[in-house]
Amino acid sequence: MRILLTTLNSKYVHSNLALKYLYHAALEELGDTADHSVVLQEFTINNPMEYVYGELVRGDYDLVCFSVYIWNVEKVKALASKLKEACPAVKILMGGPEVSYDTESFLAEEPYVDYVICGEGEGLFRALCRDIAACKSLPETQSVIRKAGDGGFDDWENIPFPYEKLPVEEDKVIYYETSRGCPYRCAYCLSSIDKGIRSMPPDRVKRELSFFIERNVKQVKLIDRTFNYDRERTFEIWRFLIENDNGRTNFHFEICGELLDDGLIELLKTARPGLFQFEVGIQSTCPEALTAVNRRPETDKLFTNIRRVIETGNIHMHVDLIAGLPYEGFQRFGRSFNDVYSLGADNLQLGFLKLLKGTEIRNRAAEGMYRYEKQAPYEIISNRWISAGELVRLKMIENVLDLYDNKGGFCLSLRNIMALTGLDAFGFYMEFSEFFYEEGYQHRSHKKEDLYRILNKFAESKDICIREWLENDLEATMNFDAVKKFYRKGWEI
Repeated sequence: MRILLTTLNSKYVHSNLALKYLYHAALEELGDTADHSVVLQEFTINNPMEYVYGELVRGDYDLVCFSVYIWNVEKVKALASKLKEACPAVKILMGGPEVSYDTESFLAEEPYVDYVICGEGEGLFRALCRDIAACKSLPETQSVIRKAGDGGFDDWENIPFPYEKLPVEEDKVIYYETSRGCPYRCAYCLSSIDKGIRSMPPDRVKRELSFFIERNVKQVKLIDRTFNYDRERTFEIWRFLIENDNGRTNFHFEICGELLDDGLIELLKTARPGLFQFEVGIQSTCPEALTAVNRRPETDKLFTNIRRVIETGNIHMHVDLIAGLPYEGFQRFGRSFNDVYSLGADNLQLGFLKLLKGTEIRNRAAEGMYRYEKQAPYEIISNRWISAGELVRLKMIENVLDLYDNKGGFCLSLRNIMALTGLDAFGFYMEFSEFFYEEGYQHRSHKKEDLYRILNKFAESKDICIREWLENDLEATMNFDAVKKFYRKGWEI
């Protein structure tokens, strides 16, 4: 029996943690012998589909298992359908968030799929492999594989360390988790469906984090939805990482800013700059919007804690906003943007609401007159409070914000042009993005030096001279040869 575990990641630097768990589960049940072989091979959505299809056919597999998400579901379905046409005997299994809801309907609509695993897959896949080992065959009919009762939760003691028998890929982000579920019930998030939160014992966490530290990996991204839900556990793990810092590895955490306290912030002050990277989902500062999606509107406490962390000077801070929440129109979103921009975080991610399968907000989409994409990623088109045109304007702002603020290199220029125009952050990015698109700059990619010229041209259109600040930013962020080349070409674009 030849088994392939595969997926299409969104980028090359990403990897799939779920498949690593399944790989170890399969090896423990089947081994790697003449009778059974288990292969883990990951691709990306940017790979030519003919290349991926060729690799699947060439592998001559008996069972191909796909990990399915919103960013790859359409391509996975097309790929699996073509594979089934080419190799009718191959069995196709799918698992992941995109197939864990309305599974019977999914199987009826996609007849080439033989099995669907619902929810957490390690124990379920292990049981399937055990059946394969005993019977040396697979079920003949379409099957939905799920665990009765609590939704498929497995005891951590039965879940192997996912990197135990696999090489650590130094050129990729290393994904790792220490808990599943979330203490919160945000209406747009799949984690709100989980019943409670389960965490790995701290001793095991520290042992496994040591594995990455000893190998000097570049970044470990923890996918826990709210890493700091337990204050004492968080303190213990962060202190361990600070005390065992190898001087290179960075650890990325999604945290709830409201849960930070004096003791945790004092501890963070002792961390090496670059050791920790935090992501905080603020989403909105509109109390009505937050309440409508089951979030607590504790903005004052949240902002105070975020500012205190930023003031330590050693934590890279990401903050998130979501456009399209209930009760938040275009102008009110602008207020949220200004509130969050004023924090001075390293990265402000402007995201757009996605009405994911199984979430509360999708189930009551009619109440808010939500129109959204019928295929993944199910992103909002409009709702009762914000129009399609206004969301497109926010997309324009998102693009320019990423180019200029999030990628860095324009600190002095942006600060001074905002002051001279008298515009707040949202007003500035609204006008700048309109200029950017009216000039047609969105039609092609730009080198860094071209972005300086575009910003200068925008300033000139407002009769503002920012050349001195642009030159300072330019020389601070580009190497000597690049700066010489820039000045030879001049400021025209």
